[in-house]
Amino acid sequence: MKTPKTPARVFFTADSHFGHTGVIEMSKRRFASIEEHDETLIANWNAVVGPNDTVWHLGDFAMKSSPERCAEIFSRLRGRKCLVRGNHDGKRVLDLPWAEPPADLKLLKVPFADGFQAGGHQEVVLTHYAMRSWPAIHHGTVSLYGHTHASMPGTCRSCDVGVDAWNLRPVTLAEIVLWLRASPVEPEEFEIRRRQEAERKRADEQAA
Repeated sequence: MKTPKTPARVFFTADSHFGHTGVIEMSKRRFASIEEHDETLIANWNAVVGPNDTVWHLGDFAMKSSPERCAEIFSRLRGRKCLVRGNHDGKRVLDLPWAEPPADLKLLKVPFADGFQAGGHQEVVLTHYAMRSWPAIHHGTVSLYGHTHASMPGTCRSCDVGVDAWNLRPVTLAEIVLWLRASPVEPEEFEIRRRQEAERKRADEQAA
């Protein structure tokens, strides 16, 4: 009897900085060496990601690693891997066999029933840098980003998915949405929209 195949899932992560000794001190990652750092991140990735899953890496995959070391780490990470380019992703990273061509911005529709949109899916906007505004922000899209190493707070519709924000591992959309729903901070555009609607209402009342 065949074992049922586990349904494929989608994960998000960023800022792994494989091979970058400086990130240990910069981001206060508690490791004695970059080798220990890299091995821990690889183990954490493979502990949650299955071979049929997709991982969207939102930039800064590796830094100061040789092309051979980058390729070796990449080959050990489970799942179908896609890249949104970060500021430290040079040729050695871009030349890796990503499942899709690396992009600077990606709009993605993820099958998910418990998000902020109807129809059994959730649209996400993927970038390396955090955005103050993004496509379809008033229609339930969510902005996911990296770069800030957990130093820039998100909002109820935007979230840092970098390893420093998520215990050094990739994260699922379900986990992200729980975090978003708990955030009391709104994107600036929400307040701008309310103010504009109030001004239009006052103008209509004055014209009546």
